[in-house]
Amino acid sequence: MSENKTSDAHNSYAQAGVDIDAGNALVEKIKPLAKATSRAGSDAGLGGFGALFDLKAAGFRDPLLVSTTDGVGTKLKVAIDAGKHSTVGIDLVAMCVNDLIVQGAEPLLFLDYFATGKLNVDEAAQVVSGIAEGCKQAGCALVGGETAEMPGMYGKGDYDLAGFAVGAVERDRVLPRQDIVAGDIVLGLASSGVHSNGYSLVRRIVEQEKLQYSDPAPFDESRILGDALLTPTRIYVRAILQAIKSDAIKAMAHITGGGLLENIPRVLPKGIGVRIDASKWQAPPVFRWLAKAGNIQPMEMARTFNCGIGMAVIVSQDQADNAMRILTDAGETVYRIGVVEQRPHGEQVIMENCGENWPC
Repeated sequence: MSENKTSDAHNSYAQAGVDIDAGNALVEKIKPLAKATSRAGSDAGLGGFGALFDLKAAGFRDPLLVSTTDGVGTKLKVAIDAGKHSTVGIDLVAMCVNDLIVQGAEPLLFLDYFATGKLNVDEAAQVVSGIAEGCKQAGCALVGGETAEMPGMYGKGDYDLAGFAVGAVERDRVLPRQDIVAGDIVLGLASSGVHSNGYSLVRRIVEQEKLQYSDPAPFDESRILGDALLTPTRIYVRAILQAIKSDAIKAMAHITGGGLLENIPRVLPKGIGVRIDASKWQAPPVFRWLAKAGNIQPMEMARTFNCGIGMAVIVSQDQADNAMRILTDAGETVYRIGVVEQRPHGEQVIMENCGENWPC
């Protein structure tokens, strides 16, 4: 008859795969990054259980709060496989604050969630440095976040990211406005590249073409493929805030998943549509390569990728030139890409001049 014995060995969290000391080291490493994002209304400190924000100190009278959350998607796999972690944090912030600004809201604060199986302090710090850079570009404070080390949940070297942004807009300045009418102009703000949508298809094409992320990019031989595909999502906040202050903008659509075809209708009133002329802008070379290498049809491109337009802006005819000047002076590349039409029936977005060779 055998005797049951209780082991005398002591267990610890570290033996289970969670390194509290590494987490503390990361917090100390990123405190200066967060402090550098401080803005009016926030001291951008880390370490408490929550973060306070003073809307009055930020200059608001009768504000509504607007909140967003998003991630980077499988662009993270490109960053992990390419060994470059310093820019996906910018993507994370961009995906959240570009959604805030289309409501007319000024981004105020940001929090991140970083999860991994085993914490690599240096890599995580690189990711957070990108988040801090994105916050500086957007003018919002990095006020906190969560680092989760979860053994068994992620493959070796893998991590995931989520972001949460809060902004505010005066009650009488919320977008979209309700006075969108036929004849209004659609402006397009140039994207910096693929941004952060469609990377499951991008990665599939890279695999089919038997490319490595260390190879020269087929669409830009001056750069390696990993670096080119990791070009950060453009943050449009500062330029658009200038245009909003001039009362030039009626509505905006952030061109993310669903592309031009599915995002613009989200800000249009019933019975209104837009006609987009695809010949009015030059798509970045990456989209021509994706379309050709992947044998992707034009409408599938327009439904999957931004195809060179990261933000669509609707303005009245008499404000179009003024809005273009403000946005251009603020550093954006701006195109007149379409016009608003009455559309009581049928699709709300009609794309013209996107033949079999588009995007070109």
